[in-house]
Parts: sequence; structure tokens; C-alpha cells
Amino acid sequence: MPRLHAVVHGEVQGVGFRFFVQRRADEVGLAGWVRNRPEGTVELVAEGGRPALERFLEQLGRGPGMATVVRVESDWEEAEGLEGFEVRD
Repeated sequence: MPRLHAVVHGEVQGVGFRFFVQRRADEVGLAGWVRNRPEGTVELVAEGGRPALERFLEQLGRGPGMATVVRVESDWEEAEGLEGFEVRD
């Protein structure tokens, strides 16, 4: 099973982006976490099937209505067997 590690750049904090990510992950059955980073980006890890992760990655590039996504840096890794999807502080 693959694991997606991504960092989302742009106006992505204070606009509900983490909760958008959590909802989308829950909708397609992905496990992982999402958090704000001090420099203003949002970082996330998601594990699941490759087709679901690819659709999820596309949605990250759009974000919720109030966000402005400039770019998404992503890497594919080996899954670690995470369960559930959480918003971290």
C-alpha cells in the first residue's frame, strides 16, 4: 500500500484547509494526519489505495473555497499501517 506525503503552499492556514483534508480523506477511506506548519504551509500524510490517493492529491490542489493553493509538493513512500485520519496541532 502506498503512502502520500504532501506539503501544500499558498493561503492554506486559517481557511479550514485541515478539516477539508480530513473530510476528503474520510470520504475515500484514507488513513493519516494533517497539520499546520510554522512557516504557513499545511503538511499531511495519507495511506490507502493508489487510485484514491491520486484523486485525493488532485483535491489538495484545489482546496476549500477560501484557500488559495499555489503548489503541492508530494512524495510517494511505503505505508506504515496508520489507522484513522486526524487533524494535528
